[in-house]
Formats: sequence, structure tokens, C-alpha cells
Amino acid sequence: MKIMIIDDEVIIRTGLCTVIDWKELGLTLLEPAESAEEALERIPAEKPHIVLTDIRMPGMDGIQLAKEIKSYLPDTEIVILTGYDDFAYAQQALREGVTDYLLKTSGPEEIIKAAMKAKKNILDKWESMKQKTEQAAAMRNQLFERMLTGSGEGAAPVDISMAPVRDWLEQNQVIREGPGGSCQPMRVTLVGASGWGEGTSSSLLLGAVENILSDLLPCVTLLKKDKVIVVSQTDEGLTGTRQLEKAIHRMRDTLKCAVFAAAGDTTTSVEDLQRSYKEAENLYSFRILFGDQGLFTTSDIERCVGGRTVCSQKEESELSAILMSNDAVQLRRWSNEIVREQMEDTKVTPATLRAFLQSIVIVAHRWLDRAMENRNVEKRGVQLLSFEPDTKPHEELFKLLLSVMNAFHELVSDSRYSYIHRAIVYIREHLDQHLTLQQVAKFVHLNPNYLSEVFKKEMGLSYIEFITQERMNRAANILRSTDKKVSEIALEVGYEDMKYFSQQFKKYMGRTPSEFRQFSNY
Repeated sequence: MKIMIIDDEVIIRTGLCTVIDWKELGLTLLEPAESAEEALERIPAEKPHIVLTDIRMPGMDGIQLAKEIKSYLPDTEIVILTGYDDFAYAQQALREGVTDYLLKTSGPEEIIKAAMKAKKNILDKWESMKQKTEQAAAMRNQLFERMLTGSGEGAAPVDISMAPVRDWLEQNQVIREGPGGSCQPMRVTLVGASGWGEGTSSSLLLGAVENILSDLLPCVTLLKKDKVIVVSQTDEGLTGTRQLEKAIHRMRDTLKCAVFAAAGDTTTSVEDLQRSYKEAENLYSFRILFGDQGLFTTSDIERCVGGRTVCSQKEESELSAILMSNDAVQLRRWSNEIVREQMEDTKVTPATLRAFLQSIVIVAHRWLDRAMENRNVEKRGVQLLSFEPDTKPHEELFKLLLSVMNAFHELVSDSRYSYIHRAIVYIREHLDQHLTLQQVAKFVHLNPNYLSEVFKKEMGLSYIEFITQERMNRAANILRSTDKKVSEIALEVGYEDMKYFSQQFKKYMGRTPSEFRQFSNY
């Protein structure tokens, strides 16, 4: 903060400059002036924040000087010094906006006090201006976000004018008049960056990206949590895309990071920027498929009409076997392969990828529920996949499936005969197949005779009796909950001969399958 002393008496000027340590007070002392005229010549260039001036000088006096200074620099604080105890002069000085009025006979303490009062007034003005600027910027940003998205935090009421945003776009040369009075093309681009880590580092990186974009492009920007929204003036066609490409290359090389940019189509209408934003937003969601590097436009997703949303029966069987095997390495390999197949599908979209992977997680949880059937264990809620920008789909899928696998093996390991419970899960997962005792014993790594003996002791049923019970219970559940044909149900629970299945079912349930379904519907 700068202070200028003005007095026609050399002894006063020298005294005020040397007696008080202005630097200690946080003030930079400018070269003193001998007259009001000299001061007025220098003030436009030197722009003092505080002026300490004599009131009576040859030529222009201090009051007229104060008036001139205020007309040019309204926020300058002025302190009048005089050798005349003239109250009328003091009143006039105060009317001209003078901060304080002191006698030349005042001691250094009084002069310092007046200077500090002036300094405080300036700091208060600066703080007030800063707050007003921040509030105006916050309102403008809210209006800007609303204009693009139709929503936003603290969205302005519908009757508030968007004029501040238009002015902002014009000031930054985003809105420019083209040939024939038409508006030059604009577009919305969403930019994300990675490579500096998470948390504070990620925020710093995005801030640096925003600064570089503002330097390289005629644009306005809005910094969000994980991306920068950019509205830029651009040329049509390839030229406009090249401008963005150059900016992205500069960011990548300067900041040593990966940059992902999703550009909506161009428009010549401010009102149509929302469409460009929606296109960019949809395109930005493909970052999980395209990776963290590159500039993409709507033409890059024209063929992306959607992939599978539900896993196949074969994939479900493979997953069940892996979950029972307790092999984390195999589970990771399987997860990687499943995701890779989806990522290579040119039709897949982020929405269909998420639905497909979520269906796999649901299958895993259903498997766990079946495995824990008839055990006093609280069911786990199905975990949801996270599709945050830095998420790797294969890692996220593996993590959720591993938690299911660990939960199962932790529960069965608490049992004295954990291999029996693993055998039961295996049996339930393969009821549609021909299941031999030797096959199940091999899965749990036991001698068939020993497994048969322990199975009967633990379950109260022989191996064959248990399988029959499970098949009949499964058939009964299907009959209650579906309209499948009896022949289809027979195959689903491991019977190729429908007649034999019906006989076994009646023997076990007391009714034929058809009678059981009819009775269950009442």
C-alpha cells in the first residue's frame, strides 16, 4: 500500500518522511511532492492509496486537491494537515471525503493513528470489493451452470436474467459476430485430468488445467469436482477440433498428466449450448471405456447402441465354480477376461456395461444366499458397482466378487466339517447334472467312502437321499414360482425321464407335479 506526502515546506516534508517508519507500518513511502500541482501530475502514474497533504499551499490548496484526487481515484484515503485550527476548514475537508483532519502540531502518534485509520478503511474496501466480486462470480457461475444443465447448486429462479453470463461470454470472446452478423460457432467441452494422485493433488491438477485452457483458448470455464466445463469459441469442422487438440497436447506436456476431453457439437446459439453440454456429458461417461487420454467427439460413439446387460448361464456356472474353489488368482483372471470382452464390444455403452457387471455381482450374491440356505446367517445386501472417473471396471468387479467369495469361505471355515458345507454348495449348484459321490468327493479332496460316512453323520441323510431331497425341493420352488413345463423342470433338477421324475416327486411330496402346482395356487 502506497502513501504520498504533499507539503510546500521542506522541513515538514522531511520530518514526516524521516520521523515515522512507514515501512514498519506496512506502507510504501512515495517521493514527497512540493505542491498540489506536482502531486496531480504524478498521481495518475503512481496511484497512491493514502495522501497526507497540507491544507494551505501556494496555488491549489489541500481541499481542492482532495476534490481532484477523489474525482480520479475515488477510493484514495486523504488526511489533511494544517497549522490553522480552523473548524470551518475541517468541515469543508470532511465534505470532500477527507478521512481525517490533523494539526501540524500533532505528535507522531496522532499522525500514525490517522494513517492506520486510512489503511484500515482501504483494507475494508478491498475486502468488501473482494466479497462482492466473489458473490457476483458465484451467481454468474450458478447462472452459467443452469444455462448449460438446467439445474445446479443454488440455481437461480427462472425469472432471473442470464445477462451476466452473456456479458461474460462476450468479454472472453466466446460470443463473436461472424460474417453477415451471425454468431461464430461455440461448443461445450468437458475436460478431466489424472496422474497427480487423488484428493488435494487431483484438485490442484484440475485448477492447473483450467488456467492453461483459459490462456490457450477464447473460453469461459467452470471448475467442478472431477472435471472442467469449458465453453469455447471455435471454428467449424477440423480447425475447431485442432484448437482443442493443441490445448490438450500443451496441458499433457506441461503438467505431465493424462487428459480426457469430451466435446459436444458446435452451435451458433447461446440458447443451444445446453444441447452441446448434454452431448459432451454423455460422451464424457465413455471415459470408463475409452481410457483417460484423448479428445473425443460425438462421431466416436455413433455405433455405441448398447451391449449385453445380463450375464449368461455359462458365465454364471463358471463364476459359481470359481467362488467355491476359493482361488483369488483364478477369480481375478476371470473378472479381467469378462470385462475385456465387454470393453472390446464396439456397441457397448457405459450404461450397458454397468448393468452387465452389476448382473454378475447379483449372481454372486444369489449364489451366496443359496450356499447359506438353511443356516442361521443374515443375508448380505447386494453391493453396487462404482463408476467414478478413476475406477477400473475389472478391479471394481474383482473386489466385489472377492468379498462374496471370502464371506462364504469364512462362514464355512467356522464349521467343524467345512468340507461338508462346501460339498452341499457344490451339489446345489449342479443339481441339473449327473452327480456321483466320487465327483463331489474329488471337489472337496476327500476319499468317497469317508465323505459318505461323515455326510450321513452330519446331515442325517445318505448322499443319495440328500440329493433327492434337494432336487425335489428345487422342483417344488420352480413349480410354485414359474409356469415352466414339468418336462423343463425335470431337466432342470437332473431328470431326463419325466415319468420317473413325476413318480419320485409324488413319492416325496405326496402329489404329482401338476397336482402340487394346482394346490399351491390356492
